[in-house]
Amino acid sequence: MRRLRAAAAATLVTTLAVTASACGGGDGDGGSDGKSSKTITYWASNQGPSIQADKKILTKELAKFTKQTGVKVKLEVVPWADLLNRILAATTSGQGPDVLNIGNTWTASLQATGALLPWDQKNFDAIGGKDRFAEAALAAAGAEGKDPAAVPLYSLSYALYYNKKMFADAGITEAPKTWDELVEDGKKISKGGKTWGLGAEGGNLSNNIHQVFVLAKQHGADFFDADGKPTFTSDGAVAAVKQYVDFMAKDKIIAPGNAEYAQNQSLQDFSSGKTAMVLWQAASSTFEAHGMKPEDYGVAPVPVPSGTPGADKQTNSMVAGINMAVFKNTKNLDASQKFVKFMTSDAEQKLLNKTYGSIPPVKAAQDDAAFNRQDTKVLKETLLNSASPLPQVPSESQFETTVGTAVKELWADAAAGRKITTENVKERLNKAQQQMPK
Repeated sequence: MRRLRAAAAATLVTTLAVTASACGGGDGDGGSDGKSSKTITYWASNQGPSIQADKKILTKELAKFTKQTGVKVKLEVVPWADLLNRILAATTSGQGPDVLNIGNTWTASLQATGALLPWDQKNFDAIGGKDRFAEAALAAAGAEGKDPAAVPLYSLSYALYYNKKMFADAGITEAPKTWDELVEDGKKISKGGKTWGLGAEGGNLSNNIHQVFVLAKQHGADFFDADGKPTFTSDGAVAAVKQYVDFMAKDKIIAPGNAEYAQNQSLQDFSSGKTAMVLWQAASSTFEAHGMKPEDYGVAPVPVPSGTPGADKQTNSMVAGINMAVFKNTKNLDASQKFVKFMTSDAEQKLLNKTYGSIPPVKAAQDDAAFNRQDTKVLKETLLNSASPLPQVPSESQFETTVGTAVKELWADAAAGRKITTENVKERLNKAQQQMPK
């Protein structure tokens, strides 16, 4: 998932719970011979460099599906900044899609409303079985102990991207494996305010959450307890947020202007040689769109406190990605399931994930050579071995808003030259926790 609007997040559970029964588009069921003249509606998320690029990519694939099944698909590619608001509007108006993409971190919040089709054994069997999907991807498809509320479509994880020339010019011979090494390397590069060691997106609430969630894991903490209650002010959570903001406030390896970044500006700075490193999900297509060649940058696992990435305190990414959901009250369940089956077929998984630079959540598709290149191999191994899903709790969306905003405010303090202390980090996180649903 990329971004989440605060106003939409705050009203997500309440609005969907009241209006979920209004959803379901298309022209109704018809035909029993495997083909029909039905039409289903599909809201796709913006995965490529532009809306138009996605339309071009997906329209070709949807034509294959129509040829195979006779089911037509009315496609709309929705920008991430608008997607959740569109979901809420659809539930109010009754003009919702049959099938839609959702950021996987939204899944538990949407699941709690009852708006989405549960993927029980019968529904999974209709698309080839649950065991086709990687466990890591399924872990971000709904609350533990419940049937998933969506099916994994594109999987992502974070990696450390670094500029090879800037590293060489600074005498750095390999990517940092620990945070101490990253800070040391960043200081070698951050000289005179012209170049900086690391980029960040301080104004991007979701990205803030992704980074501090991983750091909290490394500090042996989480932001929720076993009962789903927020624990934002635990020692580990406070230490994680402070460590992240201190890259600017204390270590001086992030430019102050990054405190306001929220729209991929850090990727642009990396591509233009202003910053030497960036922590991001699959980003190679963005770099190349800004004139950076594949040989200009390297890809390595996100640093850990010590040793090599793994589980628990060696976690180095959240489980990122896109899930595909079906509104429970669709009038076109059979056709919608056929479409999900098509999109998660081995062939489509290979093609689409190659195109978007993501990793197939379908295990059989992961053996393709395209997912064993330097960059994609790092993402795949991270996803399978050292990534952890964000808390699968109903209030996850509010967590992204409240804690993401607290981190954003701390970035602003750091950019203004104010000292970041454990006490004021804890104060901000306590304020965020007070805003959570009781």
